[in-house]
This record gives sequence, C-alpha cells and structure tokens, in this order.
Amino acid sequence: MGNALFIIWRESAEAMLVVGILYAWLARQPDRRTGLRYLWGGVAAGLGLALLLALAVLGVATLLSDEAFEYFQAGLTLVACGLIVQMVFWMRRHGRTLKKDLETRMQARAERAQWWGMLVVVALAVGRETAETVVFLYGVGLQQFSPGQFLLILAIGVALAYLTFWLLQRGGRALSWRSFFRVSEILLLLLAGGLLVTSLEKLIALGALPPLADQIWNTTALLDDSTRFGGFVAAMTGYRAQPALLPVLALAVFWISVLLALREPHPGPKTAGVPGRQ
Repeated sequence: MGNALFIIWRESAEAMLVVGILYAWLARQPDRRTGLRYLWGGVAAGLGLALLLALAVLGVATLLSDEAFEYFQAGLTLVACGLIVQMVFWMRRHGRTLKKDLETRMQARAERAQWWGMLVVVALAVGRETAETVVFLYGVGLQQFSPGQFLLILAIGVALAYLTFWLLQRGGRALSWRSFFRVSEILLLLLAGGLLVTSLEKLIALGALPPLADQIWNTTALLDDSTRFGGFVAAMTGYRAQPALLPVLALAVFWISVLLALREPHPGPKTAGVPGRQ
C-alpha cells in the first residue's frame, strides 16, 4: 500500500506542476479565459487517455490464462521499472528549464491562436504522468486492492500531492522544488530496484530464468520481509531476507549503472518550474 501511495503522490504532484505552470502563465495573458478552457480540456483529455490505458491493461489481463497472466505481470513490472528510471533522468535533464520551455511553447501557440495545440500539450503531459501511474500501480500489485482500498489510496495520494504542491508554491529553502525532486528521485530509484527484483523472482518461479543459487544468505533475524514493515522495505527497495543469487546480481548491476549515470553532469531542477516566478 505504501509504494502505491508514494507513486500516486509523486506522479500527481508532477502533473500539478505542469498544469500550475501553464495556469500561472495564462493568468497573465489578455485572452486567458479562452486559454483556461483549453487548459482544463487538456487535463480532462489526459485523464481520459490514462483511463483508456487502464481499461486496456485490465482487458488484456482478463483474456490471459493463469500462466500467461503471470508472464504479463512480470513483463509489466519490468516496464514500470524502466519507466521510473527514464522519468528520473528525464526530470534531471529538463527540470531546470521546464517552466521556460513550457511558457515559450505556449507563447508561440498563443500568438498563432493555436489553443488546440496547448490542449494537446497539456493532454500529453497529464496523460503521460497518469499513464505511468497506471503502469506503476499495476506493477506493484494494484489488483491486490479492493475497489474501496484503491479509491482511498487514490484520494490520499492526490490530497498529499496537492498539499505538497501548495507548500512548494510558497517557496523556502526547507521545502523547494529542488528538494522535492532530489528526495523523490531517490525513493523512485529504490522502488525501481524493488520492481526489478519482484519481476525477476516471478520469472524464476515460472521457470523462465535460473536462480543461479537458491539462497545466498539469511537475514530474517535482522529484518523479516514477511512482516508488515519488512514487506514494505522489501517492496520499496528490493530487500530480501533469503534472496536467490540472480536478483542480487541484477540489483547490484542496476545500482552500479544508475550511480555511474548520476555522476554525469546534468542541469538539476534548481527552479523546476515554480509557477508564477520568473
């Protein structure tokens, strides 16, 4: 439940950032009423795209046999892992200039009165975040929740995202967009490692991959991953009290690759689009 809540919170906050940037920009335009209609239309279209993806994923899952469904879930979990890593590095590259880039594109479209272009941009931005959320949630086991539990997690996640967005808008060194992205990207990469291990374990159980060694240590006495807290740590980091060799090697390669990539120079999200600020 904790990893699902984190995903909804993080993705919702990022979507709110994009919408907030464009909303603040439109508030300074003479034809802002027209622009706002297209802005909210884009938000609705983006949510609609994500809903269609969710229905498609659920539809495919219902058509599969039990074994094929296990492979499908393992594959989707790997896709979620890859999307998380891609998203983290995309924000590291574009976070600093996100506000400027969005406003420049919207200014060009506004001068040509291409409001439909803004609708498409917003729809794709919101759709991307919500579609990623669908894939992530399915990867961490969304189907394990009842409809009531999912709605509760969704409501709490969105509420936390709005509170986070509101606090970040007020600015400050303790809570800034830079801090938000830095902390959340660490948690996201930890979660990506957890998804990688989960997917590999499922493929090992299906006989598609060899474990290489069934158990290379036992740290149950220190932290049992079958307990509630241990299970949360396992889901968020890939920790296993009694791991097979293959997932451990894969997780090591994952972190070595990520850390080497993080050492490369990048334009960090110093002013990652705080709406209303120049």
